Amino acid sequence: MNTIGVIGAGKWGEALAFAMSEKNEVIITSRTSREWPNFKSLDEVLQCRYLIITVPAQQIAQWLKENFTYNGQKILVAAKGIEASSGRFLNDIYGDYVPNENLAFLSGPSFAVEVKQKLPTALVINSASEETAREFAELFPSFIRTYTSSDVIGAEITGAYKNVIAIAAGICEGLSLGHNAAASLIARGLVEMQRFGKAYGAKDESFLGLSGAGDLFLTASSSMSRNYRVGLGLASGKTKEVVCSEIGEVSEGIGTAYALHEIAQERGIYLPIAAEVYAILEGKSPRQSLKDLIER
Repeated sequence: MNTIGVIGAGKWGEALAFAMSEKNEVIITSRTSREWPNFKSLDEVLQCRYLIITVPAQQIAQWLKENFTYNGQKILVAAKGIEASSGRFLNDIYGDYVPNENLAFLSGPSFAVEVKQKLPTALVINSASEETAREFAELFPSFIRTYTSSDVIGAEITGAYKNVIAIAAGICEGLSLGHNAAASLIARGLVEMQRFGKAYGAKDESFLGLSGAGDLFLTASSSMSRNYRVGLGLASGKTKEVVCSEIGEVSEGIGTAYALHEIAQERGIYLPIAAEVYAILEGKSPRQSLKDLIER
């Protein structure tokens, strides 16, 4: 039996710890102590051969700098996003501390609450190392079907971008625009996501599979998604600060929207939906954004 250390005891971290405990011994840690049977100190968790890290994208660079010591661990990154302050992807940030062959990235449609209910789930483990991807895949429980892929950048982009489209979908729902509009938005969002990915050499199959279409359809169609709820709040006229305060959880789509805005301007990539989400986060009227999208 392997021992897996989970870093981050939020809803997703706890769900993964619960799932992985079916076949492994699991210990977990976070910034604040939690009432969890195998809650341990960070130092103890860092000694595990296998680590699952759920620290959010906007916090991970500072966390690694202040807390992480590499001693040969294999790491499964279970957060999704692009660093707003720099436009860096998570594999770039982790790559400063861990060799690529010891890094893997989790992608695919997965609500934490359903994982904790042991409902059937399918996920993709993406790594430059086939061995690392396979090792992590074998650790997952029977109710989670795992696939492996070497398209790390594709997984990074799909995982981050779908949260921005989910905000747009929440706005669409909040404005009562109907199912036709929602379906069109999600479909065009997938095309936009793929266009962005091609600029970085991502593979088409990542966008059409679980990592892309699968995760996008899930996140952009349910109020169980915190990013979707951000959109609902924005549609009601609330500021992003008020919305985030009410949700009380990190919504990665917000930081990613700002990162996409900067990248699109620097690289000249056409991202109309992401551009309007950014504008709304900056105070633009959602209805004006809708008008501008239709008339573009």
